[in-house]
Amino acid sequence: MSPSPSLIVALDFDNATAARDMVNRLAPGRCRLKVGKELFVRAGPSLVREWVDDGWDVFLDLKFHDIPNTVAAACRAAADLDVWMINVHALGGPAMLAAAREAVDEAPRRQPLLTAVTVLTSHDEATLQAIGLQGTPVEAVSRLAALAASAGLDGVVCSAQEASAVREQGGPSFRRVTPGVRPAGMAVDDQRRIQTPASAIAAGATDLVVGRPITRSADPAGAVEMILDEMQVTTGG
Repeated sequence: MSPSPSLIVALDFDNATAARDMVNRLAPGRCRLKVGKELFVRAGPSLVREWVDDGWDVFLDLKFHDIPNTVAAACRAAADLDVWMINVHALGGPAMLAAAREAVDEAPRRQPLLTAVTVLTSHDEATLQAIGLQGTPVEAVSRLAALAASAGLDGVVCSAQEASAVREQGGPSFRRVTPGVRPAGMAVDDQRRIQTPASAIAAGATDLVVGRPITRSADPAGAVEMILDEMQVTTGG
């Protein structure tokens, strides 16, 4: 059974004050939060803990990619923050993925969902060729999703354009977390493989990551509701 679709707001801010101001304009019951590298490096784990304590589900998007022991230690530290989801890079390989899975399974309190990044949504086939990965983005994502599924991960981060192929690799309960989602008419920015919320859900995405269309809106809470409405119509909710 597929997870119920959810909306994750990407907090791509360079300081804690701006991030807090945005979060204060949103409601925990309507969306989740994504904290990436820039905000985490500037504000640290205390800000993540603050939001978790306030009732937010936090996706800690740090994309761990290192030797297995180092990634396992990082996953343990992330799990100690009681976040909802963490991620690693599938390119780290089977041993690293297995080490991450084992570390998360040992979490003493809340066990976060563990997902793997496949191919960044800013990459296209030309980029893959430049870094030495063979085939199309769909083919590369399918290979990496199979690795993640074999290691027992809960899902992957992928473009909505690959969500259907990922579902075939991991089954309906395997999460397909999709950045690069833009409501119709919004700027593409630095993304290459994008979809609208409706088309992403229809393609098989389970969790939509949306940043600038919400965080740069004059009415962020209203933007959240607009996207949720589109997701509900698509899923028949």
